Amino acid sequence: MKRPSGRNFDELRDIKIELDISKHAEGSCYVKFGDTHVLCTASIENRVPPWLRNSGSGWVTAEYGMLPRSTSDRMRREASTGKQSGRTQEIQRLIGRSLRSVIDLKTLGEFQVSIDCDVIQADGGTRTASITGAVVALRQSIDSLLKSKDLRKDPIIGCIGAVSCGIYNNVSVLDLDYDEDSKAEADANFVLTDGGGVVEIQATAELKPFSEKKYFELFHLAQKGIKEINIIQKKREYSPREINLNIFI
Repeated sequence: MKRPSGRNFDELRDIKIELDISKHAEGSCYVKFGDTHVLCTASIENRVPPWLRNSGSGWVTAEYGMLPRSTSDRMRREASTGKQSGRTQEIQRLIGRSLRSVIDLKTLGEFQVSIDCDVIQADGGTRTASITGAVVALRQSIDSLLKSKDLRKDPIIGCIGAVSCGIYNNVSVLDLDYDEDSKAEADANFVLTDGGGVVEIQATAELKPFSEKKYFELFHLAQKGIKEINIIQKKREYSPREINLNIFI
C-alpha cells in the first residue's frame, strides 16, 4: 500500500526543531513534523493558581491555538468569537496533562510554567507536534531556573514524546499527515514516556469499529515512532543549536 507521502507504513515525517525562537521566553522552539509547524514557548511565572498558594507545589499549564491561515482556508480567530472551541480546550488540557506527568510539582516549588503552542501551519498531528515541542521548551525553562539557582534540584523526571497513528486503506500507519487523517478509518494519538509508560491514548474509529489486533498494531507503531523521536531529542540531530536533554537519558 502506497501512502500519499510515499513513506513506509512505519516511517515518521521529517522532524526538525529549532531552538531559541523567542528572545523573551525562558524556553522556546519551532517544531516541524513534515508540513506541520508549531511555535512552542515556555514562560516562568513567580506565582501559582489560587488553590496551590502556600502549598509548596508548582504548576504547569498550556494553551494551544491555530493561526487563521494555518489551514487551506482562513479560519476566524477564536478571540473574535469570544470563546474557545471544544477542540482547542481539549488539546491544551492534553498538553498540560502530558507535561505534568514528567515533572515533580513539589520540587518545582511555587513557580508556574505556562506553555503556549501556536500552530503556524497544519498538515495533521498538530497536538502531537505541540507536545513534542512543548517538552523541549519546558526543558529550557527549567534549565533557566537551575542556572539562576532559583531551583537547586531538577524537577523533570522523564521525557515524553507524542505521535499519531491510524488505519489508512486498512493498513496501520505511523504519523498521519492531513491527506491520511482526513480519510482514515481510525486514528489515534499516543503520548508515551521514554521508559515506555503510557501517559495518554486517544483512539477513535471513524467508519467502523476496529479490532484489538489493529489497536495493538497502532500501539506498537507509536512505541517505535516515539522511541525514534526520543533518540532525535537525545542525540540533538534535529537542531543547529545544542540543547541540554541529557537529563532525559
